[in-house]
Amino acid sequence: MERLFRYKLDHILFWMLTIGFHAYTHSGIIDQAGFGQFVLELLVRDGLLAFVIYINLLVIIPGLNQQKRTGLFILLIPVTLVCYVGLKNLHDVYLYGIMMDNPARQGFFHNTFYNFSIVVFYLAFASTLYLSKQWHSQKELIRKIELEKLNTELEYLKAQINPHFLFNSLNTVFFQIDKQNTAARETLSKFSDMLRYQLYECNGKEIAVEKEIRYLKNYVALQRLRKDEHYDIRFSCAEGLKNFTLPPLLLLPFIENAFKHVSHFSDKKNIIDIDISKTGDFFQLKIFNTKDSRQVSTHSGIGLKNVQRRLELLYTERYKLNIIDHPESFNVQLNLKVM
Repeated sequence: MERLFRYKLDHILFWMLTIGFHAYTHSGIIDQAGFGQFVLELLVRDGLLAFVIYINLLVIIPGLNQQKRTGLFILLIPVTLVCYVGLKNLHDVYLYGIMMDNPARQGFFHNTFYNFSIVVFYLAFASTLYLSKQWHSQKELIRKIELEKLNTELEYLKAQINPHFLFNSLNTVFFQIDKQNTAARETLSKFSDMLRYQLYECNGKEIAVEKEIRYLKNYVALQRLRKDEHYDIRFSCAEGLKNFTLPPLLLLPFIENAFKHVSHFSDKKNIIDIDISKTGDFFQLKIFNTKDSRQVSTHSGIGLKNVQRRLELLYTERYKLNIIDHPESFNVQLNLKVM
């Protein structure tokens, strides 16, 4: 079933059967009006049906989810039906009344009931197939999310250590550091905050964006301590990023990847530039880092593949990810539609 949907075989099968049925039921046109009119009948009838069906499936039915414009989209359904019936009636007058010289069928409304019943039947049938497909896709997505969640929980349990022992040990080290050594104390404090975030605050499906950004800032600050003056590390975050949530640790793999694969030039700057912002309903993450063109590119490793899979499961069509890999630079641009 999934393969059938993936390659649009359901659409191909539907139209093969529809066109085949119409060709069989209207084959008499060949003897009375010629093969050209027979082909034209199939093109007009099935072309108009395709127009009505896909306008409804791709525009009107998805639009019904927009609460403010539901009435407009409901009104569009009979409009498409009227368009089909009107245009097909015109063609029937031409085909049966003029080309086949049948006076009884020269009236514009002669075939109205037949054409209306045809378009209603095919639209209802196609909509049923479409909604069944959507239901199957949603069911499969829920199954994948649950499986992903289970796997994540299992990995988390395997990696988890006793939090009380860990924080007690960190506190011991903190107080053993000379009070004059403020840099070491601040570094340990940042590290402690990061662990507390991972162990205690990342258990839910969503986390406040402010907490996620604070974690990323601590991560970048610790990484900056490991680099020398040849590295230019920038982290900019727009003000006012609040009142929405993100899946915890969703952004970290992109930033980790930049530090892991950044260049190590000695004659020029090695750059990591991280920019976080929000425009309208879209949260934006942009990351740029230089890299050594002589090294084999490993940016698209397991970490990025995993986060891309996570984005697909959690955001489906509400995200856009662009990864630009040049010989001496790597650029990530992520847009998420947030509520």
